[in-house]
Amino acid sequence: MTPFEIADYMLKQDYFSQWMGIKLLEVSEKYCKLEMPVKKEMINGLRTVHGGITFAFADSALAFSSNNTNDASVALNCVINFTRAVREGDTLFAESIMVSDTRKTGVYDIKITNKAGELMATFRGTVYKIDRKVTDL
Repeated sequence: MTPFEIADYMLKQDYFSQWMGIKLLEVSEKYCKLEMPVKKEMINGLRTVHGGITFAFADSALAFSSNNTNDASVALNCVINFTRAVREGDTLFAESIMVSDTRKTGVYDIKITNKAGELMATFRGTVYKIDRKVTDL
């Protein structure tokens, strides 16, 4: 299976990412770019997107990029920095790039931008490789 096919396989089983409206735009080995519309249900009491939504979007990008070689991995540590408030009706993009790869771990940087290209958040995720195949889980 290609990296895109593996990411698509995962997305078809990932009901939370489906609820968020995530679409796979680009997928290559240990990389992905995603799109997500900002829906009314994602808005908090300050009329901006709940930070957990932005975190979850970045976490999905981490999952689709770190697992798309069919070698399963799980999040070990994740840190997010919010740089701008996200508003209802916008569209977010997440680009996940591997920055370090060892036998048991991987580190990915995820950049979240809006449709105007503004940086909305940065996210660094470390994954642990669990010696299983994605398609066997």
